[in-house]
Amino acid sequence: MAPSAHPWLRTDAAGNLVLALHVQPNAARTAIVGRHGDALKVKLAAPPADGKANACLMEYLAILLDVPRADVTLIAGAASRRKLVRVTGAAVSALEELRRLGAD
Repeated sequence: MAPSAHPWLRTDAAGNLVLALHVQPNAARTAIVGRHGDALKVKLAAPPADGKANACLMEYLAILLDVPRADVTLIAGAASRRKLVRVTGAAVSALEELRRLGAD
């Protein structure tokens, strides 16, 4: 099997998206800024205290992928810059936008 052009993006057994993310809290604005190794780098305009950065990340991804906030779940990395996030029900158009934003 050829290596994926997007190692930060995969699907789980149920067909949900699983995103490998590297987050940088306390940024001037929230945005995807490219890749960080095998992860998608996301700058967050929220501090890394009291779960604020995680909440900002979940809300940002829900808006970006046009899914309800409840369909975006942090599955690993609650207290880390490296996070795994599951997204249920993202449309193909939203997925293409995510791929474009994560392109090198």
